[in-house]
Amino acid sequence: MNEFVPPGPEAKVFVISVAAELSGLHPQTLRTYDRLGIVAAGRTTGGGRRYSLRDVEQLREVARLTAEGLGLEGVKRVIELENQVAALQERVAELQAELATAQQPQNLPAVVAHHQIALWQRRR
Repeated sequence: MNEFVPPGPEAKVFVISVAAELSGLHPQTLRTYDRLGIVAAGRTTGGGRRYSLRDVEQLREVARLTAEGLGLEGVKRVIELENQVAALQERVAELQAELATAQQPQNLPAVVAHHQIALWQRRR
């Protein structure tokens, strides 16, 4: 029998009314943010909006930033920059892993002073 695996934070599972309640915002505000591209909702085949847990967290962040006096264009720019920083941090981690792998000892022939080493190659 298959085990139940709960959806991850990126899964678009919340309808707009639930996302609005979880974020403390009005559903119309969520529609506006979706239309402006601040927090993009997923869509069902019927056109209904669906939000993920990460979307709800982002809606809370938008609410906090606007409460502090930042305009919607500023909020959009902050989110874009935060996403860019996250992508760059992920890329840095990938490059550090590649570097660590490249710095590991390789299976190369050892060079020993005053000795000759012959490498044989099989003919194909």
